[in-house]
Amino acid sequence: MKAIRRFTVRPVLPEPLRPLSDLARNLRWSWHAETRDLFRSVDPEAWAAAQGDPVRLLGRVRPVRLAELAGDRRFLRRLTAAADDLDDYLTGERWYQSQADGLPAAVAYFSPEFGITAALPQYSGGLGILAGDHLKAASDLGVPLIGVGLLYRHGYFRQTLSRDGWQQEHYPVLDPNELPLTQLKEPDGTPARLSLALPGGRALRARIWLAQVGRVPLLLLDSDVEENDLGERGVTDRLYGGGGEHRLLQEMLLGIGGVRAVRTYCRLTDHPEPEVFHTNEGHAGFLGLERIAELCEQGLDFDAALEAVRGGTVFTTHTPVPAGIDRFDRELVARHFGSDAELPGIEVHRILALGMETYPGGEPNLFNMAVMGLRLAQRANGVSLLHGQVSREMFAGLWPGFDAEEVPITSVTNGVHAPTWVAPEVLRLGAREVGAQRAEDALTVGGPERWDPVAHIPDQEIWELRRTLREQLVLEVRERLRASWRQRGAGDAELGWVEHVLDPDVLTIGFARRVPSYKRLTLMLRDRDRLMELLLHPDRPVQLVVAGKAHPADDSGKRLVQELVRFADDPRVRHRIVFLPDYGMAMAQKLYPGCDIWLNNPLRPLEACGTSGMKAALNGCLNLSVLDGWWDEWFQPDFGWAIPTADGAGTDADRRDDIEAAALYDLLEQRVTPRFYERGRAGLPDRWIQMVRQTLTLLGPKVLAGRMVREYVERLYAPAAQSHRALVPDSARELAGWKARVRAAWPGVSVDHVETTATTATAELGATVGLRVQVALGILTPDDVEVQAVSGRVDAEDHITDATVVPLKPTGTPDLEGRLLYEGPLSLDRTGPYGYTVRVLPAHRLLASSAELGLLAVPSGEGVKGAGVLLR
Repeated sequence: MKAIRRFTVRPVLPEPLRPLSDLARNLRWSWHAETRDLFRSVDPEAWAAAQGDPVRLLGRVRPVRLAELAGDRRFLRRLTAAADDLDDYLTGERWYQSQADGLPAAVAYFSPEFGITAALPQYSGGLGILAGDHLKAASDLGVPLIGVGLLYRHGYFRQTLSRDGWQQEHYPVLDPNELPLTQLKEPDGTPARLSLALPGGRALRARIWLAQVGRVPLLLLDSDVEENDLGERGVTDRLYGGGGEHRLLQEMLLGIGGVRAVRTYCRLTDHPEPEVFHTNEGHAGFLGLERIAELCEQGLDFDAALEAVRGGTVFTTHTPVPAGIDRFDRELVARHFGSDAELPGIEVHRILALGMETYPGGEPNLFNMAVMGLRLAQRANGVSLLHGQVSREMFAGLWPGFDAEEVPITSVTNGVHAPTWVAPEVLRLGAREVGAQRAEDALTVGGPERWDPVAHIPDQEIWELRRTLREQLVLEVRERLRASWRQRGAGDAELGWVEHVLDPDVLTIGFARRVPSYKRLTLMLRDRDRLMELLLHPDRPVQLVVAGKAHPADDSGKRLVQELVRFADDPRVRHRIVFLPDYGMAMAQKLYPGCDIWLNNPLRPLEACGTSGMKAALNGCLNLSVLDGWWDEWFQPDFGWAIPTADGAGTDADRRDDIEAAALYDLLEQRVTPRFYERGRAGLPDRWIQMVRQTLTLLGPKVLAGRMVREYVERLYAPAAQSHRALVPDSARELAGWKARVRAAWPGVSVDHVETTATTATAELGATVGLRVQVALGILTPDDVEVQAVSGRVDAEDHITDATVVPLKPTGTPDLEGRLLYEGPLSLDRTGPYGYTVRVLPAHRLLASSAELGLLAVPSGEGVKGAGVLLR
């Protein structure tokens, strides 16, 4: 019989065991091995049944067992030590508190998904895992972050397979009361609520749940409340579910509602108000509109409020393709703002102008969330060096006239939270070598010097560790594969072969990620005969563990999954290649450590960063990858292999896949498998072990989320906080007025005449030539602009590369026509074809970049005299 109503019955812990509740409610347990070990000892069978979730565990433990533990002095000592350790972690001084003054009092970090732990399934893939790792690393470093997201009643989908290998989706209902969450409440005990106005007098109401991620509060908004109509209750039903208005409402709730949730949390807890707002991808971009509305209510006009908001906003883009960005019909956006809906104090045309694609090649009727994110943030970044370059090219239309390399989008390469992803066995080996505290510092704060001791670990220990991890993966795979086949309808009598799947002494390759077409799940299948030869080689076999989810609406991705599954079902190879359904954090934490090779073969340059290989590397797994994302930045032959790419303009997609698949097979046959199986004098694969050691010592410090968060603090958060403090109402009005004046006057700005002291078209290295430039500024003054000489090598089309920028100085007073003379030296510091140009840019002390306004003036052809310089 089916229950007509559901309750959550919480256990009543004996008084001596009350600290268990605090330990369970703080998600630090998800990356703190000692706390997990404590919970496991409460009841090992219940811990396994609860799938490692302390909240569920405490709901399953029998009262008699709790009473027994309450009298167990040894357990109580361990409990006290764990509680004291958590208290020290939460209150002690950490990296952030030891830095110089000027850092932000708080930072609000918005993301549509957060992958903290499998016990809180509010993530779909890399963006959410990255956001979760960002929060954990911020907690470890003591960064005063507030996370903001949505609480999805169904989370992302669970994946199973049909008998013929077709992906099937399931959406289990998540009860917030059974998750490691608490409701945010007002002083009178009533739940804290917020509301958004909708067209037609309706409202979207939400409650606020709190997940405590170490030192970091994570606020999750939930629209499934009784006060909402059925449609509004379903706004937070599924992560990335639906489209059109449903998605728009999710993003309005995340951005606008998220700011209101932060204000409520700070009011109720006395947490410092954020000085910096970090938008993790465009989904949360509406947060800038809410902050503008707040300032308008305080008396600022829209333009001044916009400048104040931009100063304290950081925008991170994660997509290298326009198709990955949320875009809405302008009429849909207009209907949800204005006098009849949300933010009535802001004129709708001002809101629309922030997101419209008003640049060459843009769609004039679409509202682009990433474009709005960039226009609302004074600082922006991509998530790897290559992705920063791709982003500057993709969004260059917002800064017309500037070369792509000058577009003000920098990069902070992603990192991963080592305590979450490093296997306990690896942690124990590190702690034994350098001590527990130093090992913890190496994994959280980072720094190459903390990783140097890895060089002294004996080869035998490294190899034994790698085999142990591989063996654990084999057992995990067999268990999951058996469960998958049962779901596919197989009986136990059919599954005896599962006990022989994989071999702990065979080279193991992992491939696990989402399944969009550009990640090329089935590239390994391009030449099936060749793949089978690799899998079944009599002396140097390989085995493959593959996992991944296709988006529920992506039938082409589902066909790729089915194609891979059908190959893996073949009785000839099913002991050497497996597909594991329902890829998630719990599976990943077993998969990364157990693999010897992590395979990544996206279409370059469509992988923004790709952090799965980083997690594998921290466990001594070697990367075999296309040079894309982070691997393009940090690859060295010392610790992995690069798959050659065939990305020339004349190569069609099928031909490219054939070429790159052949290159992959060649690498495996000729370089990877021989190195794994060759043995030195001591019977060990000496060269392989050396690559593992180099992976840990050279890559380890780089791939840490601690390194990433420190870069965000130093390069983006601190400057954004300074801008926020500088843009008080008067200076915000000043900057807005100055921008309006400069934009209006810019048509009158020109470079009228350029001449140089060089008398010939050639010059010697090290020489200096003088530049004289006549500039018309119209109604502007020299204080409003900077005149620059830009020089460097030139290509065949006279484009300057690797440019050097030198400011020129005004001399004298305006001539009869109002033009100013600027002069300066040009140092000829490079040989070969060399050239320069001159330009005028707006300049103001409150700009973060001289390209911020997207305005510049350059010489016309008639105004240049003797301007060409060629070095031989």
